[in-house]
Order: sequence, then C-alpha cells, then structure tokens
Amino acid sequence: MHKDIEKLTESIAKVIVGKDDVIRCVVAGLLCNGHILIEDVPGVGKTQLAAALSRSIGGSFNRIQLTPDVMPSDITGYSMINQNTFEMEYRAGAAMCNFLLADEINRASPKVQSALLEVMEEHQISIDGVTHRLPQPFMVLATQNPVETYGTYHLPEAQMDRFFMRVSMGYPSEDEEMQILSRTEHHNPLENIKEAVLHPEDILQLQKKVEEIYVSDAVKRYILRIVSSTREHTALTLGASPRGSIALYKAAKANAFLAGRDFVLPDDVKSMAESVLAHRLILSPKGKSQLGDARDVIRDVLNALPVPMETEG
Repeated sequence: MHKDIEKLTESIAKVIVGKDDVIRCVVAGLLCNGHILIEDVPGVGKTQLAAALSRSIGGSFNRIQLTPDVMPSDITGYSMINQNTFEMEYRAGAAMCNFLLADEINRASPKVQSALLEVMEEHQISIDGVTHRLPQPFMVLATQNPVETYGTYHLPEAQMDRFFMRVSMGYPSEDEEMQILSRTEHHNPLENIKEAVLHPEDILQLQKKVEEIYVSDAVKRYILRIVSSTREHTALTLGASPRGSIALYKAAKANAFLAGRDFVLPDDVKSMAESVLAHRLILSPKGKSQLGDARDVIRDVLNALPVPMETEG
C-alpha cells in the first residue's frame, strides 16, 4: 500500500473498528474525487467514519442534519446586505468545506436534495450571478437509514446515480464490539486522532497519481461487459449507465493504487463492482422475489462472465 494511504487508513482505524473494507472503499472514493452514500441502521459508526476521515486529513469539515425544514440556502449559502457597506455579501452554507457530512439525506425535501446534488456535481455554487468555487478536495458523505421510511423522501434513481459508491457499515462482531466498548469507556474515539496525517494538498497529488494508473484494453472490455450485462439481466428493469462504467473504471484504478500497483487487474474491478454499481440498478418484480438485492445481481453477473487473462489486451 502507498505509504500515505497506509497512514490515512491506520488513522481512521483508530476510530473505526474492524471495517477495513469500508474504509478502503471510502478512501478509494476520495482518490477518485467521488461522493459516498453510507446506507445503514443508526448507531453503527457512519458519522464517526466521516469525522475520522476529515480529522485524519486536516481539511475543513461540516455536518448538516437534514430534516424536512432544512432550506436549500442552508446547503449553498445566501446573499444579504451588509449593513455597514450596503453591498451584497455572500454568506457561506454548509457545503463550503472539504468534507460535508449530510446526515439522513432521505429526510430532506426533494428541493434540498437537488441543491446538494447539484453542488456535488458542479463543485461550485452560483448565487445572484456570482460563482463560488468549493475548496478542493470536496467530498460529500451522505447517510441514510434504509429501514425506516416514515417521514422520509426517497432518493430518485437519477440522484442515486450521482453517488460514486454506496457502502454499508454492518454490525460489528463480538470481539470488535468489545474493542468499541473499551475505546468509548473514557473518551470519544475521535480523540485517538491527535493530528492530521495528510493535508488537502496531499490528496490532490494522490488523485493525480491515481489518474496515471494503467488499464489494459482487456480490463476495459471486462468493465464494459459487466455493465452491459446489467442492462440485459432479467432480474433488472434498469441497468447501469455509462456513468457507472466510468465510476467502475476509476474505482478499479484507485483499488490498484491502494494495493501499491501501477496497473489494474480484473480482481480490482471485481472487488469494487458491488459498491460502485449496485445502487445504480433497479430490480424487476421477478428480481425482488428471486434475489431481493441488487448486490446479488452483481455477484451473479461476475460469476457468469469469464475473467480476462492478465496477458490479454
């Protein structure tokens, strides 16, 4: 593993116990300049993960608890008259930071969801004809509870597609939960991160290195076969779009970089496929009854497709 990435993952692991795969996916998303949807039940560490990431990097961090009464201006900011100069001034919203935790995104109104997702796509805010660039890197980590539906606004599929990855924390094992109890006995585990191990400028340099990772034509075709198979799968009414192909391509490069390689293997593609593609799919009634989850469709596709040899392409 790249030494800078190793320092980052070790720092986050001081707070998050036993979730190495989740940490790896979140770091991969960061290296690809993408946004992460963390979907899981309350209390499993979603907020702690986002806070640990930002504290480890030293960038600015904002958290907004999304509820039905939150306004788009709370996300984007607004212009108001300065009483001293009588000129319009921009007052920054929650999105003006390096890392934004959007807690319970499915509790926000569709108008607020749209404002947030526009910021995610453009990395800038335009108010009263003036464009305000967001600091770089910029990453949104949004959370939602997939079980509770009362008082929530379901994210449309077109908006789900804007997230680079969807991950799930899952419950810890008994041994892991013993460690969690020990860590929280005397203080907040976030205090275990005494100082940042990287800085935003370092992340920008690492993002450039990830872009230089080599991907052979054979692996590219493998990515396209996976995505095209989702469009033809009988368990789905909607397969992955070209945005999904691009995301899987970038994620595979990030995974290779995390492994300390300068080239992508088919295993890099396979390890990232579920997190990158599953939330972009819509199951048919037949698929819901037979499989129940889009992740199972991805596994089915991966099992059915031949893996290219390393020498191909």
